[in-house]
Amino acid sequence: MIETPYLLFLGDAPDQLAAKVAQGIKDWRPENAIGQYRMTGCGADVGLTDMTLAEARDAGAKTLVIGVANRGGMISQAWKDVLIEALEMGYDLASGLHNLLRDERDLSSCAQMHGGTLHDVRVPTDAYPIANGKKRSGKRVLAVGTDCSVGKMYTALALDEAMRRKGMKSTFRATGQTGILITGHGVPLDAVIADFMAGAVEYLTPDNDADHWDIIEGQGSLYHVSYSGVTMALIHGGQPDALILCHEPTRKTMRGLPDYTLPSLEQVRDMALPLARIANPACQVIAISINTQHMSDAEADAYLAEVETRLGLPAVDPFRHGAEKLADALHAMT
Repeated sequence: MIETPYLLFLGDAPDQLAAKVAQGIKDWRPENAIGQYRMTGCGADVGLTDMTLAEARDAGAKTLVIGVANRGGMISQAWKDVLIEALEMGYDLASGLHNLLRDERDLSSCAQMHGGTLHDVRVPTDAYPIANGKKRSGKRVLAVGTDCSVGKMYTALALDEAMRRKGMKSTFRATGQTGILITGHGVPLDAVIADFMAGAVEYLTPDNDADHWDIIEGQGSLYHVSYSGVTMALIHGGQPDALILCHEPTRKTMRGLPDYTLPSLEQVRDMALPLARIANPACQVIAISINTQHMSDAEADAYLAEVETRLGLPAVDPFRHGAEKLADALHAMT
């Protein structure tokens, strides 16, 4: 287990989106986040107290969590002095990057010397099967997005909370590093060998009660040329009964792809639903989740109303307004 509380390392993250791991932990497990550590030139701020390593240690921090999700998932050489100093001071390190802490010789030797533990959460811990496509009992819902980092995880976590408040049976199923750091369990899907990704999702969402919903954390986008493969694995391995479309309306281009514009919600609906119906012919698109963080209250309300009218489905920002609309849409299917 990763010891808490955490000091969230934002490093030299160029913008807020790059610190999405730290932001997710702060928003969903604030009791585990004691402060943030930012290097000179950091362009992100998750709203926690800025602390030095010594200040956070004196306040009780046990683990320095790398809260940055950069393209390629690499441990920056610019971070090394801080990471090594943290290990020398008695911290453990936790990371969800593809570039593993344990594979960095200087970090590994320092951890061994000072008794620290290196937690690489983006490492599959089970032997996953190849997907068989067999129908499983219980129900499943998956968020699919117009782009990466548009709010699919926030949608799933907010929906899980809303369903529990309503007395509905639900389980959030983490499929990425942030979700795993928040909940302590899940499948780091984009680190699973491609042939086994869909099978890993089947493994993550087994047979369950007929009225139980697995809320599967979405990843990537069918329209993102870098990360569409992981989305396909979720669609087919998850066999969702319901899809929720996710969108961030102020974004002009896809994350990391400045030459690609975002598809419309209609395009995502018309692409994702036929693919989902290969594994589950009864699948339906049931609602829209809009990330309105860069909009005023009036702008958000107007946009949500326009989307509801245009697509004929309930639309909400579940983090800003609550996910009751989404929970009600699922309840209507049972």
